Amino acid sequence: MRKLVISMLALFRRVSLFIWKLRGKTEDDVSAQRVVSGQSWNEFCDTLKAAGAALQFPATPRDAFNQAEGYRYLSRITRAGLMAFIEHADPNAPVLHRVVNETTKLGADNPDNFYQTAALNGNYEYRITGHRNTIAYLSFGTQSGNYGQGGGLPPTGHIEARQMDIGEDGYFEMILSSKPQSGNWLPMTPESGTLVVRQTFLDRNAETPAELHIERINCTEDERRPSLLTPMQLDRGLQTVGTLVAGAPLLFAKWARDFQQHSNQLPQFDPDVSLAAGGDPNIAYYHSHWAIAEDEVLLIEVTPPQCEYWNFQLSNYWMESLDYRYHRIHTNKHLAQYQAGGPVRLIVAHRDPHLPNWIETAGHCSGTMCFRWVKAVEHPQPTTRLVKWDELQNLD
Repeated sequence: MRKLVISMLALFRRVSLFIWKLRGKTEDDVSAQRVVSGQSWNEFCDTLKAAGAALQFPATPRDAFNQAEGYRYLSRITRAGLMAFIEHADPNAPVLHRVVNETTKLGADNPDNFYQTAALNGNYEYRITGHRNTIAYLSFGTQSGNYGQGGGLPPTGHIEARQMDIGEDGYFEMILSSKPQSGNWLPMTPESGTLVVRQTFLDRNAETPAELHIERINCTEDERRPSLLTPMQLDRGLQTVGTLVAGAPLLFAKWARDFQQHSNQLPQFDPDVSLAAGGDPNIAYYHSHWAIAEDEVLLIEVTPPQCEYWNFQLSNYWMESLDYRYHRIHTNKHLAQYQAGGPVRLIVAHRDPHLPNWIETAGHCSGTMCFRWVKAVEHPQPTTRLVKWDELQNLD
């Protein structure tokens, strides 16, 4: 359905443009006319209205609580899209900004991550400068397209801090280009359109994120300056935001529906699907659905492999991480308490069991969940079991 919606939108725009070209108009003329007439804005608003269909996708929860979160989710994605595709969409003067953050969430966003993104043009060259600081994990990826174009985010290049030459004071420089470079180089292709930076905390209270700056290089000063807004840029930007809001929720609603086939279990997610959707190639994901009654507890046990980092999180049905600012909805390699000589046991429960590794449901009785390993030497299968609250104190 998501592909059909996006394809229909794209077809409508292509047909409209073709008709205008038959009348001797350029694409600039068409965009100017669409902006002046209000058609660009009207279509954008119509697409936002149509995006509500994702909340009625088969198997989605229809109760008022989950539907309210769903509509808030659409408003958040709209805000993120306007930031990415209107405010910071110029690849001449890219701006590292946070689209996904504490109150804008998408696709099982990681509570331990400080995400940043910027617009790129794969035919240009860029330089990132910065200080590494003390963040546990730092990676950079270039990707083709964006969710607003309907084709996912297939990777075009990737590098992480341990592969980089970084000075003793933490300072580094890195070149982004389609042409191979000596030293720190993040590959692009002519199709590259997005930079994604993942900074991962083990302990937010003790670590400092990297300080980063990006700029276009090997160009004139005028080419490096932000472009003046044109009607075409606004027209295309609104179209892209609309496609994001209409398409991304349908994608993740489909995932959440499929996860219900193995509710309260944690099978490994298809790595090819993950990469196509913008996942980090160093990460193995275990996505699923969870549902527990008021008198139930979900136990998750696994012996973590040798890896750079792991974590587990709860999300709502729309694959937004639950509010980690005020609730303990996740844990990780550093925060978890380990059993001597045994596996890590996580306890997903509605109230505090006064046992280690409690994961709060934050007012939810169902949703989605994710386990992830970063650079693991093996990928063990987490085991799960649903038990009654009264059984907790008798566990081995």
